[in-house]
Amino acid sequence: MQKEIIFSGVQPTGEIHLGNYLGAISQFVENQEKFHCIYSIVDLHAITVWQDPNIIRSQIYSVLSVFLASGLSSEKNIIFNQSKVSQHSELAWILGCTARIGWLNRMTQFKDKAGKNRENASVGLYTYPILMAADILLYKSTHVPVGEDQKQHLELARDIAHKFNTDYKTEYFVMPEPLFNKSTRVMSLRDGTKKMSKSDESNYSRILMTDSNDEIKLKIKKAKTDSMNMPDDEKNLSDRPEINNLINIYSASMAIEKKEVINHFASKEISFFKNELTDVLIDIIEPIARETIKLLDDKNYLETILIDGANKAQVISNKSISEVYEIIGLRR
Repeated sequence: MQKEIIFSGVQPTGEIHLGNYLGAISQFVENQEKFHCIYSIVDLHAITVWQDPNIIRSQIYSVLSVFLASGLSSEKNIIFNQSKVSQHSELAWILGCTARIGWLNRMTQFKDKAGKNRENASVGLYTYPILMAADILLYKSTHVPVGEDQKQHLELARDIAHKFNTDYKTEYFVMPEPLFNKSTRVMSLRDGTKKMSKSDESNYSRILMTDSNDEIKLKIKKAKTDSMNMPDDEKNLSDRPEINNLINIYSASMAIEKKEVINHFASKEISFFKNELTDVLIDIIEPIARETIKLLDDKNYLETILIDGANKAQVISNKSISEVYEIIGLRR
């Protein structure tokens, strides 16, 4: 039986942090044994807000290095940066003529990112869910790894695929299914009600996958908690978002049930738990950080992987875009 196809993308904006690793990259590594996987560093999505031209290239290399250092194989998977494959943009235009403004107006992430200054947001920020749909549909992806905040975008991709198929009386586009991330969303170390983010002003809000052991120790030590001991029941966490977040991080890092973590540390001092969590995170991050730094010293090697990945992606995407042009009555 032919393996199903996964597509997923990561923006090269800021450094990769623990939330990116636990929520996506670690599962990319798992999925490479079960699926045909296509992973794109989505630099075109990144420029929906202004990026420094002198920095974005190095950020592409940084994301790729963390991918490889985490165990993602460039031989088992297709790994490339989005801008090297122009068919993504070509298909986005065609799908933009299929999608409806009302659908985009319902996208909550645009409202969140644009905020009150919506009229000054870029057109790209408004329409990037269409480019995301093109990313997915171009490769006839059967599954897309998603968290709660990306479900709406996948639903839009499905709506666009269905309308295209209906308009042109075809079954060309596959209806991609969500592959829900197993781990709980990782929150800020400074505010347990906010997602861990590359854009947070405080460096102590996140643990980077290139942090040193001393930096990890300091960030966990400074992580916001409360004056109580560790909870002995999950019900006791409802008003303790920060310690709940640290328990979730421990659970995801160790791949064990949250209940097991709570039982193990019940009524112990939070300082004891933080020391144990620090050791767990160092065990994961130290080898990844060491390999990432080593890879970043060899830009030629990284560029070779991106070019090879783009060539493989173009074999698929060239065929797809030619078939789409044929369906809509044009020639490429």
